[in-house]
Amino acid sequence: MKKAPELSHTREQITALDKDLLALLAKRRNLSLDVARSKEVDVRPIRDTQREKELLERLVLQGREQGLDAHFVISLYQSIIEDSVLNQQAYLHGRANPEIQQLQSTIAYLGARGSYSYLAASRFCQRRQVEMIDLGCQSFSEIINSVELGHADLGFLPIENTSSGSINEVYDVLQHTSLSIVGETTIEVGHCLLTKNNTDLAKIKTVFAHPQPISQCSHWLTQHPQLTLAYCSSSAEAMQKVIDAEDDSVAAIGSAEGGALYQLSATESGLANQKINQSRFIVVARKAVAVPTQLPAKTTLIMATGQKPGALVEALLVLKVHNINMSKLESRPIPGTPWEEMFYLDVDANLASSNMQQALKELERLTRFVKVLGCYPCETVKPTQLNNSQLVIEPISSKATNVLISDDIDAPKHSKLYKQEPTVIATKQCDIGARDIITLEQISLPVADDMFAANVKSIKEAGFQGILLQGLDSVTTLALKDYCHLIEQAGLLSAIEVNSVSSFDSALKSADMLYLSGKEMFNNELLDLAGSISKPVLLERNTMASTIDWLCAADKVLTKGNQQLILVEAGTRSFTNPEKLALDLAGLVEIKNTSHLPIIVNTSYAVDASQLHCQALAVKKLLANGLIINEVQLIEEDKQEHLLHQLHQ
Repeated sequence: MKKAPELSHTREQITALDKDLLALLAKRRNLSLDVARSKEVDVRPIRDTQREKELLERLVLQGREQGLDAHFVISLYQSIIEDSVLNQQAYLHGRANPEIQQLQSTIAYLGARGSYSYLAASRFCQRRQVEMIDLGCQSFSEIINSVELGHADLGFLPIENTSSGSINEVYDVLQHTSLSIVGETTIEVGHCLLTKNNTDLAKIKTVFAHPQPISQCSHWLTQHPQLTLAYCSSSAEAMQKVIDAEDDSVAAIGSAEGGALYQLSATESGLANQKINQSRFIVVARKAVAVPTQLPAKTTLIMATGQKPGALVEALLVLKVHNINMSKLESRPIPGTPWEEMFYLDVDANLASSNMQQALKELERLTRFVKVLGCYPCETVKPTQLNNSQLVIEPISSKATNVLISDDIDAPKHSKLYKQEPTVIATKQCDIGARDIITLEQISLPVADDMFAANVKSIKEAGFQGILLQGLDSVTTLALKDYCHLIEQAGLLSAIEVNSVSSFDSALKSADMLYLSGKEMFNNELLDLAGSISKPVLLERNTMASTIDWLCAADKVLTKGNQQLILVEAGTRSFTNPEKLALDLAGLVEIKNTSHLPIIVNTSYAVDASQLHCQALAVKKLLANGLIINEVQLIEEDKQEHLLHQLHQ
């Protein structure tokens, strides 16, 4: 038997390779700045998405030759491309504004070292290779005053969070300042429970935190009612209070990175309500900056329209006429003027462009007040994607399609009379309802952790896009969250089957999508809940329901507000043989002809393993948008891969 290599020697080789990889990444980053210098001369756009797609296609093929998974290659290079784009933007922006090119900058931010504002400011400076002299402040007004009085060069203000929404206090101070917004940055906010000496959660009595993290972690906090909350002015103050405490019964909510500055341990992680929790910060300075035309730019302005019918709509139509996309609209009361509001707008446009200038002139005529708060480079880098056809063929087309709405507003919401264009539901992993068919594997819980992790890995490697979990009632909420976390780490969609109102909340907190089983299709309370959430919902057809019944249930969800609805055909019972289920392929064709909603076929109940291959290909021919396959139907791995290959061609 061949002797295994010594672990220490293998680790030394890995360490050497990591060092080489870092050196190569640094060299690649420097070359990307040469690209920026070339674009500065030629005045070409900072991004060439067609070249990015060609690059990814080539790298996927080359990666396969080296035995690397396509999804891994794409994920890795999406991060590299994002870093390259942001570095090129920072370089060109600095070249256009030499007065801001300093070796050192004093930055005013909320809290002290270790706060989220501090982390955002330090990363902003690192990208621009600027030494940061930090100036911690106790309030947003103090940040503004520090910059206005010249005590700081830049101020960092958190403006919104993906979990808790806009930060109204910041909008209020922006009304009364002469400062300009000169930049933005977004950071991942990973809330942890930070303790001294890695104290066990059961021993914690008091939790210190800023109001924003408390709001963003409300679901976790409600699960631990024994904890007493103590509000602080910043996350840094919360961490300092833990350090200063006389015993270990206190904790703080903050980032693991910030906690490390205070020698605090992360006892619990992933506290945020949403799996993707990001905070966006704006950067303010005394003087506005110029944004080169080749950079994607964002302009922020405020306006007051006055109290007359349709005033806001009339103003927003100006943006539409000039083909300017509004990415954010926020309203705040005007002090001293009851029932009137000031509107804050973020638009994707360069202030220097002719269409933006013309739009401003028209807005000045329509509004009582309009003021530009700043124009600055947009730092949101949308990742380039490839389609599901082995992730090597032509890329997914733009999601920006023109949605045609019929004049027949009384038509059923599911019908093409109401909406002519097919509904496409965009998720982080794929677009459901687009040209490519998606595939999910159905797994029954519980499954041992190590076995589940191995299953997820093989499902990903086989080419599935997601996993549907059954057996919600047989596992704890914490275990369910862990299952979904493993699925997310693999880059797959997670869906959980819901069979009762009582299990709805636990599924909602854990999964990307909720799957309403067919036997709950007539449960109006559950349909109302599904219509009130903002996550995609899969509605399975009851085995005894007609297509009309099914679409009526779909309308109940749509009417409540949630337009992210996917129909699921899983088989019906015939009167001649009520014991056996069969896929209603004729019903599938009918739905595709009459409804704009995407439809997926679940083969788990009505299709034998021997018939899976031909039935799955038939479903694809009939233009279904997806397929769910039960784990027990996939016995032979080579047949499984062959089927998925044919489906994704």
